[in-house]
Amino acid sequence: MIGCGRRHTRAVYLLLTVIAIIALIPFVWSVSTSLKSLEDAYAFPPSLTVDDVRWSNYGDVFEKLPFGRFLLNSAVIALAAVTGAVVTSSMAGYALARLPMRGKRVWFVLLVASLMLPSQVLLIPHFLMYESLGWVGTYKPLIVPAWLGGGAFNVFLFRQYFRSIAMDVEEAAVLDGATRWQFYRFVLMPMAKPVVVAVAVLSLLYHWQAFLNPLLYLSDFRKYPVSLGLRMYQTMAGTWVNLLMAASLIAVVPMVIVFFVGFRVFDAGRRGD
Repeated sequence: MIGCGRRHTRAVYLLLTVIAIIALIPFVWSVSTSLKSLEDAYAFPPSLTVDDVRWSNYGDVFEKLPFGRFLLNSAVIALAAVTGAVVTSSMAGYALARLPMRGKRVWFVLLVASLMLPSQVLLIPHFLMYESLGWVGTYKPLIVPAWLGGGAFNVFLFRQYFRSIAMDVEEAAVLDGATRWQFYRFVLMPMAKPVVVAVAVLSLLYHWQAFLNPLLYLSDFRKYPVSLGLRMYQTMAGTWVNLLMAASLIAVVPMVIVFFVGFRVFDAGRRGD
């Protein structure tokens, strides 16, 4: 029985290894292409090996186009939006979870129902509204909505977590003279660190890779985020596929760092460290 269990474990590890290798092939192809000349990148049949390594491609990424500006634009948009998402979704979740008010369950049902509404349905109404406000061509349509509730899913996460906190904690805080705002700010939010990290990371990933909304509302390429900047490496003269892969890898690095740092903070908060 022990030998059978070991063979089963080895088979599972072998299967997972094969799946991991298959999943890594596109990443390896991107890395190899980013180090090739344009001619080698278009060579047929394609090859993962690199005969003439071109590290200069990573420097050319910033010379051909203002890629550094694109990264900065994305950072400004994402950080502003993430801050708004965490602040307002936590406040809305607190109100739905802890504050006494009439119709609270109805509002929560409507909130959850909004998750089933395709975002494409709202494109035209949103565009007309932002155009009437004079926001088209600015970052406001990309940032301000995050400060108006932070997203239904984020509110749902905070609401469910705040509901799990025992009422005894709030009663003890009230006896110590804490107001509702102080209880939310100094008691609930520190306790909700795993949820804060989860919402922040998910929101950051969403806004960093957002493509459709920036494409609709921005016309000046100097305001483009990195998602639109990558598209500009496809030119009328052809695609700089080697630079496109190099730029894509550069754009991925901040998100990889954020993911691993966020995971460590999330895990530490979950374990109560």
